[in-house]
Amino acid sequence: MKRLTEGFPENSTTLPAPQRRPAQILIPLIPGSDNETLMKLSAWLSQEEPVLFVGIVPVAEGENLSIGASPARALRELLNTHTDRENYRARARIRVTYTPWDEIRMVLASEPGVKLLLLNWPHHFEMMNLTPAELLSHPPCDVAIVRGPLPDKLQHVFTPIRGGPHAERTLRLALEIAAFHATQVETLHMSSPAVAPETEASYAGIAMILEEFPNVKQIEPATEDEVQSILQAAQNSELVILGTAAQPTRDTASFGEITDAVLTQAGPAVIAVKTKRTVHYGDTPFQSKAISILVDRWFAENSFHADEFADLHRLLALKEARGLTISLALPALNEEATIGDVIQTAQRSFCKQVPLLDELVVIDSNSTDRTREIATDLGVPVHIHQEILPQYGARAGKGEALWKSLYVTRGDIVIWVDTDVSNFHPRFIYGLLGPLLQRRSLMFMKGYYQRPYKNGDALQANEGGRVTELTVRPLLNLFYPELSGIVQPLSGEYGGRRRALEQMTFTSGYGVETSLLIDALEKFKLTAIGQVDLVERIHRNQPLIQLNKMSFAIIQTLFKKLERRYGHPMLLDVNRSMKTVMVEPGYFYLKVEEIAELERPPMIEIPEYRHKWSLGT
Repeated sequence: MKRLTEGFPENSTTLPAPQRRPAQILIPLIPGSDNETLMKLSAWLSQEEPVLFVGIVPVAEGENLSIGASPARALRELLNTHTDRENYRARARIRVTYTPWDEIRMVLASEPGVKLLLLNWPHHFEMMNLTPAELLSHPPCDVAIVRGPLPDKLQHVFTPIRGGPHAERTLRLALEIAAFHATQVETLHMSSPAVAPETEASYAGIAMILEEFPNVKQIEPATEDEVQSILQAAQNSELVILGTAAQPTRDTASFGEITDAVLTQAGPAVIAVKTKRTVHYGDTPFQSKAISILVDRWFAENSFHADEFADLHRLLALKEARGLTISLALPALNEEATIGDVIQTAQRSFCKQVPLLDELVVIDSNSTDRTREIATDLGVPVHIHQEILPQYGARAGKGEALWKSLYVTRGDIVIWVDTDVSNFHPRFIYGLLGPLLQRRSLMFMKGYYQRPYKNGDALQANEGGRVTELTVRPLLNLFYPELSGIVQPLSGEYGGRRRALEQMTFTSGYGVETSLLIDALEKFKLTAIGQVDLVERIHRNQPLIQLNKMSFAIIQTLFKKLERRYGHPMLLDVNRSMKTVMVEPGYFYLKVEEIAELERPPMIEIPEYRHKWSLGT
């Protein structure tokens, strides 16, 4: 084989008022300061975070405030010139004041959404009689101290990262500015005996995620002298971003030895960052904050909505342009009540209306009802998974069916959707396919949705997904925090590129979704995983005792992955039996069941599969 709007209400006569996001960045403009640098930086940051400008005219004590009229007019003209973009909004009234720093703090108190304050160095500090010690002691929010001038275009952004409380905010700012300029971030880390263990632990969290960013390059220190290494590396960049000292120094005019040296000696522009977060070494590990940089960005960039891909003709054009084939495999076990609707919906939308699917098959797990008969009557090939590759044995479980489906399908993209869904919609298919067709870098797609809990004939909103919320998400947050942004790791609607799926390990039962997610992360990195909102899914809910077994199997799967990661056995065979407390009228008893999540190797390792695809021995 060849490898390869929201609309307006129907009776509406007026447009709804636009919702303006609250400002997240505050920039004070002061006459005589380097306002041009602050305005330029605001243009770089306002793409994602709305900016609020406030004009501050300082007047010396004893002077009449009216002498501020002329500089106030000049500030208004400056604001009118630069604040006509959607993300900007300026104060209508300039503040003429004897106490400029107090005015800024008052503005911040009235704008709780502001998370970052930009200050110019040294002008703002001189004009406001503000000392570094006061700012380090009582920052009203996160603060970025800017020493310009800034060039119009950046080719390199450099950030030395020691660790500690400012590392996360510093890296976030560097990545945001680099994204605006479509350029690279260079990071430098120096370790020395003088660095606190907590700081090194912080950097360990940062280092864990740096490799996930293709635009981040880690460079080696030039010398053992930290200041000289930073100054030397800074020569190759147009902007240096670094943290200040975490606490005030003995010198009230100092931001810390390294920051002072960079502010005064570095050739390029400098931004020094001070976070508001209180430093309590030993309370909260700083590395736990670092991972949010990666997960937040992934969630924003790799989360889709099915509605984005509702134009099936556009998807067909993408498919043909890419030269891809697509297989839809439907795992089933006694689904006579719903499988007919699932098949007919898929045939109608993706075979008859728009020929998006090249193959539609049912992978049955030896159903005892009419499941296979219904599929066959609708013209769909049916494979019984216990009869596929029989030389490798027949195991029970959905994971076994998915693994064997790779052998009997031929598509370059393979997707699976559950067949017990009672509200099946075409978006369950095009929502998964759209991102894979649109973005070549995606290898694995997961669906997510609202999961109401069906209690008899009644539906309880947002009450489904009990194993997800009580077992899987907590464990992923603990051991695989990169996957903490996956909304529904156990969803049954997912798929990916064959060249990725054939390299993954499949467990036989309930742990298969967890196994595939972790493999996708470890083999292809987080950026190769996407998720798509499929709106709502209604299916039959499992009884609590069955969820107990499901959780047990998933925990086994995750611990097997951890055993491979750390090279140390964690579970013995004796741990693989489930002791369930059963309740009968008047007494309790234990029921012991063997629930062993057996694994299948990557399909690409199976000789028959390699022969089928002419992959050699």
